[in-house]
Amino acid sequence: MTRDLDSPTVSEGDRGRRSAQRLDRLLAALAPALDRLPYRFAQLGSAPSPDALFASTFALVREREGWTRIERSLGETAAARTDARGPAVPEGADWARIELTVRSDLAAIGLTAAVTAALAAEGIPANVVAACNHDHLFVPWEERERALATLDRLSDAARRSGAGD
Repeated sequence: MTRDLDSPTVSEGDRGRRSAQRLDRLLAALAPALDRLPYRFAQLGSAPSPDALFASTFALVREREGWTRIERSLGETAAARTDARGPAVPEGADWARIELTVRSDLAAIGLTAAVTAALAAEGIPANVVAACNHDHLFVPWEERERALATLDRLSDAARRSGAGD
């Protein structure tokens, strides 16, 4: 008999076990990939022009205080970028982007928590941008290799537990 997870006949325990099994499969297939170029976060006073967006923008987030742009750092220094786009936040910081290449969706339960908990246990800050197909982690540039190794260990542990079957 097939059951809908939202059906009242499915107990909370069943729903929780299925979510945990799905999380284990996602972690087993994590396959983190490191972008070779660094990124920077820039706080903007106003929305950038469409022409300025396409060159190096990865994401644009609208907050109460203004706009935050995540952009590829194309060899510019922080001083060279204090034009209409605003200063880097924090100034001069480079971030590595790690894409979790496992195909997940926005409704996946626990993936972000598991990944950031593993990085936090190693003392590695992480900023997550979720998209329709993949999650993208931004970690300090100098921590990129350690972060990648941490994520590989997390995925290996999930595979060893049999989640990849």
